[in-house]
Amino acid sequence: MTAPTPSVRDRIQALPATELPAYLYDLAALREHAASVRAALPERVELYYAAKANPEPEIVAALGPYVDGYEVSSGGELAHVGKAVPGRPLAFGGPGKTPAEITAALEQGVTRFHVESVHELRVLAELATRTAPDTRVGVLLRFNLPLSTASLAGSSLAMGGRPTPFGLDPAEADAAVHLLTDGTCPRLELRGVHAHLASGLDAAEQLAVAESVVAWAAALAARHRIRLAEVNVGGGMNVDYGAPEDRFDWVAYGAGLARLTAAHPGLTLRIEPGRALTAYCGWYATEVLDIKRSHGEEFAVVRGGTHHLRTPATKGHDQPCSVLPVDTWPHPWPRPAAGGGRVTLTGQLCTPKDLLARHVPAAGLRAGDRVAFGLAGAYAWNISHHDFLMHPRPGFHFLNRTADVPFGAAALGPA
Repeated sequence: MTAPTPSVRDRIQALPATELPAYLYDLAALREHAASVRAALPERVELYYAAKANPEPEIVAALGPYVDGYEVSSGGELAHVGKAVPGRPLAFGGPGKTPAEITAALEQGVTRFHVESVHELRVLAELATRTAPDTRVGVLLRFNLPLSTASLAGSSLAMGGRPTPFGLDPAEADAAVHLLTDGTCPRLELRGVHAHLASGLDAAEQLAVAESVVAWAAALAARHRIRLAEVNVGGGMNVDYGAPEDRFDWVAYGAGLARLTAAHPGLTLRIEPGRALTAYCGWYATEVLDIKRSHGEEFAVVRGGTHHLRTPATKGHDQPCSVLPVDTWPHPWPRPAAGGGRVTLTGQLCTPKDLLARHVPAAGLRAGDRVAFGLAGAYAWNISHHDFLMHPRPGFHFLNRTADVPFGAAALGPA
């Protein structure tokens, strides 16, 4: 569904044109979706939120009751999420961690590190000895595992299974395990394996990848006669921008994970979705400024553009949207209107790449009408090139907040 929820629609229609563009997040819709995801997951499957998808404090806090923790990938995210949800478990991942970031994480009490290289392992070991001499720091070794082309057939973004800068090469597995088990790294404890290999997979594809990762990790543990406590199979659950009503099948995925954990007693699985948790709760709302015709096609120029909502440019898709007609026209000049059946929606940037959605069925679209772009709750504002052309930044509206925020986060008050 791309149409805004009733509360979002009402707020969009109530906003003055001068307060557009704006991001609107329906926190009730987010909580409902997160609750359904949590309910679909079996015991011994932990749910961490990948904060990179949308780190807004209100989003992070609203997910609190439904997640076991949060995955952060930089010192900035570490501090930001730690402030938004103080005291919650954090896992520190991502390549290229600096010594300062690792030290900050140790000082903040982070006890789960996704280690990306042997060098990073040695740095963490030294800093843990200095910074947390009385703490056992848990390590999940991230591996870039080989997977068949068929396993990644549906992937929109492959992070592994081919040469990439992510994770350790499987050829380094034995050496990395030895460093963690022969006394070289006394403050570090090998907890298991991490492998986020692809994004954009459906439930069946995700299960196939998870099964492959667990089988590989189990073989590694058996070879070294160590206990395999945890396997993190990452995120990457598909969000279909072309068919937003077709959501990832969490029930089928949860059932498959239940079978997988049953086959490996004592093993804890962890997943780290980001986009698939928050994409559906957000909308980017704007106003049509002009309608024009060029070489047989019609274009609507809207306030804002891909410097606010970069997702369609980065993924090469059309952002799903809904038109909200506005009957009033407060200006003395004529009101432009589309004459054909389909309109391409563009932003205000001086580049032909500033395309939000192409050939949208919007017969009769007029300047002054409003457009709500759906699936804008993840990888939207936070990955956009905000200052290009120095247009005003959008507003932010968090609807259906609750007065009681769990786990010590500050009360957010009414919307």
